[in-house]
Amino acid sequence: MIMLEKTDWPEVGELVIATVNRITDYGAYVTLDEYKKEGFLHISEISSSWVKNIRDFVREGEKIVLKVLRIDTERKQIDLSLRRVTKREKRERIILWKRKRKAESLLKSISQKLGMTIEEAYEKIGIPLQEAFGEVYEALERASREGPEVLLELGLTKEICEVLAEVAREKIKLPLVKVKGDLKISCRKPDGVLRIKDALLKAKEVKTPRGTNINIYIVSPPRYRIEVTAKDYKEANAIMNEVAKVAVEAIVKAGGEGVFERG
Repeated sequence: MIMLEKTDWPEVGELVIATVNRITDYGAYVTLDEYKKEGFLHISEISSSWVKNIRDFVREGEKIVLKVLRIDTERKQIDLSLRRVTKREKRERIILWKRKRKAESLLKSISQKLGMTIEEAYEKIGIPLQEAFGEVYEALERASREGPEVLLELGLTKEICEVLAEVAREKIKLPLVKVKGDLKISCRKPDGVLRIKDALLKAKEVKTPRGTNINIYIVSPPRYRIEVTAKDYKEANAIMNEVAKVAVEAIVKAGGEGVFERG
């Protein structure tokens, strides 16, 4: 999507995604994908070790993460470095770049559903989402997880928010984590089995955010396994603790005993 590409110059020290266009004996010429400008990677900035063959490190057509060293806007020259980019910086920058590409694809789908041009979708939707959430993809992830309500405060119409949430739910596969723990409950009453079942049902009915899941199953009496999937460990653990609390309180109230042990 053209509108999401940057049109100005990068800043010194910035990490950029670049495509290798041409390799020479003294370096490589690249195109900065997000700025549509050419840059140069000198052989001395390719690796901290001796470089015998540049193609052992970069190849034509390859996308790489580079650090901006110097910018000369008058000469339209950008000097770049590969050796000064750490593995962590490379990994994080590629993730951000991929999220941006996905956001562009999602905005295209959204514009089609709303009968807008891509430029209109960027102006009316993309910019507000970027300003409020830092990036479009983050906003769409939130809409997928929490529904259109999370976007209404941005001044977008209800129709737009609902379409955003709909497309986000269709296209975004939210990363989930799973936590588990063991619940030991027993009841010696004549109808103890039914009371245990009732306690577990109450536990499973604990209200949770959209996209989370609670699973309770028997391991071997009196031990039951609680498994919770959620967007992150903090949320998953909070839900699991609440589920266990409800189960224990319910069985104690019913004349039984209960204790929870984290997995």
